[in-house]
Amino acid sequence: MLRPLLAAAALAVSPLALASPAAADGYLGLTVNPRTAEEVALVRMGLAVYTLHKDIEANGHVTQRGIDNAARISQGGCDRALIEQRGRGHTGEIAQSGCGNVAALFQSGRNTTGRIVQRGGQTGILFLHGF
Repeated sequence: MLRPLLAAAALAVSPLALASPAAADGYLGLTVNPRTAEEVALVRMGLAVYTLHKDIEANGHVTQRGIDNAARISQGGCDRALIEQRGRGHTGEIAQSGCGNVAALFQSGRNTTGRIVQRGGQTGILFLHGF
């Protein structure tokens, strides 16, 4: 229920970055990189509400449903990261250095590779769907 709400909020505050599909297998992607303080606050609040809803208390959290998925989070104690993967064959990574970073990576479908790198106080969300 909150995922569509979060997606709608993200679309309202940031331009879309759509990836072009590959030849045989493809993917569709959406990147949210807030630019103003208000946009950053909205994205951070949305992710905080989502993690509260999912009962996530740790700074880094991975949820995977499906087969052959791999995830990695590398971060400091003052960063927050969330990776959720549904489907098969996904590789997801969030690497954060510095302090005050907030990131979420959502992958669905099959065979996508998503990576978020943040250095000090950045906020972002990446949605990927492979087909």
